Amino acid sequence: MATPSPGYSIIVKVQAPATFTATSDLTAVVAEAGAAITALDIVDASHESNIINLACNTRGKEHSRQVKDAIEAVDGFEVLSLSDRTFHMHQGGKLQTISKVNVRNRDDLSRAYTPGVARVCTAIAKDNSRARELTIKRNTIAVVTDGSAVLGLGDIGPEASMPVMEGKAVLFKQFADVDAWPVALDTNDTEEIIQVVKAIAPAYGGINLEDISAPRCFEIEARLREELDIPVFHDDQHGTAIVTQAALNNALKVVGKKLEDVRIVLSGVGAAGHAIIRLLKASGAKHILAAGRDGVLEPNTTQRDEHRQWLADNTNTAGFSGSLKEALVNADVFIGVSAPNLLDESDVASMNTDAVVFAMANPDPEILPTDASKHAAVVATGRSDFPNQINNVLAFPGFFRGLLDAGAADITEDMLVAAADAIAETITEDELNPSYVIPSVFNDKVSGAVADAVADVAKRNGTATEPASKTPDDIDF
Repeated sequence: MATPSPGYSIIVKVQAPATFTATSDLTAVVAEAGAAITALDIVDASHESNIINLACNTRGKEHSRQVKDAIEAVDGFEVLSLSDRTFHMHQGGKLQTISKVNVRNRDDLSRAYTPGVARVCTAIAKDNSRARELTIKRNTIAVVTDGSAVLGLGDIGPEASMPVMEGKAVLFKQFADVDAWPVALDTNDTEEIIQVVKAIAPAYGGINLEDISAPRCFEIEARLREELDIPVFHDDQHGTAIVTQAALNNALKVVGKKLEDVRIVLSGVGAAGHAIIRLLKASGAKHILAAGRDGVLEPNTTQRDEHRQWLADNTNTAGFSGSLKEALVNADVFIGVSAPNLLDESDVASMNTDAVVFAMANPDPEILPTDASKHAAVVATGRSDFPNQINNVLAFPGFFRGLLDAGAADITEDMLVAAADAIAETITEDELNPSYVIPSVFNDKVSGAVADAVADVAKRNGTATEPASKTPDDIDF
């Protein structure tokens, strides 16, 4: 049975008798119904009754109704309302525009807007690079999607994708003080998406592509990186790869193995799998098998697109032929970015001693962590209710912070490697253990470490522009 989740958190407003035991009776009923209580407050009172707000996590909509029914079955208790806390958080959206300047009088107005603003516009017209200095471009990115591959929901369209894109923008701001704005496009046409993003690019310091289905996402990213002078990052690929690599760096330390020696089997040859394998190889991995629905990709075979072709040409150097389950025999590492319930305990048992299993399909992994842990030394998932969560929020805020700080014009592979190393190194040798190979998303060291690492690489490899900011006294009159 599923456990109660914060994703299905509710607030129940209950009218209860004004007795000493009413609140304890209420909590007992809710707990017996299987919900996890997170807060309880008396919000109104009289001589006869109390109004109680009780917050709890449930297993879903049906379970929420069962909790309500259980409360109302108690004599003297009445449920006045039941609200979904997740929907409440999204009511009216999660973002707003806040001005950095105050316009309090005509003097302020003349400088923020006309006529004074014309002088700033003219300065930028003479030198477009000054847009980074004099507009929001310096700290703002666009989170661009067509809603075609959203989380585990698939092609749900641009409107339905917006809550995810807004959430992404919230995380950019909270974890790295990057201003981000959702751009949801009502088209799945590759060329049209490219042209639209190019058209809006002057206002932004970077582009974060999000939840665009493969293989279109590959061409969109490649073309935009080639045709724009600002960095373009596809988080489903590169964010996932960075955090996976970081966790694997530490997991291999725990089991005493080296990346260049281990045999790695990866399930899922879409955008995330492709990016993970590229980063694994850039980090030094030599023995990788990539498995799709039809089994392990083999060298010297023709694949249906250039990205799968690259995987076939650059993995499986020993020429293994067989299924995912067969490939796992004597493997050291399993990485799953594919589909739920592909493996069982016997598959993990067939791996080498001190195996590492990253079952990251969401919300249901390739194998339950509790089953994998019976035979693997280190287990990670994409879920928050188990140790070692592989979560992209560890990467993308700090990564863009570093890009923006350096004025980077492009993203390079050595930046991805540096970001992964920075995340891994926030866990000290004394802290490292099988249940802690990747830091918490709320570890306040992570974002800054990633930002510094990315900015340093940008400065070393020549992708940083770092235009010299002019002081107010440098303005041409």
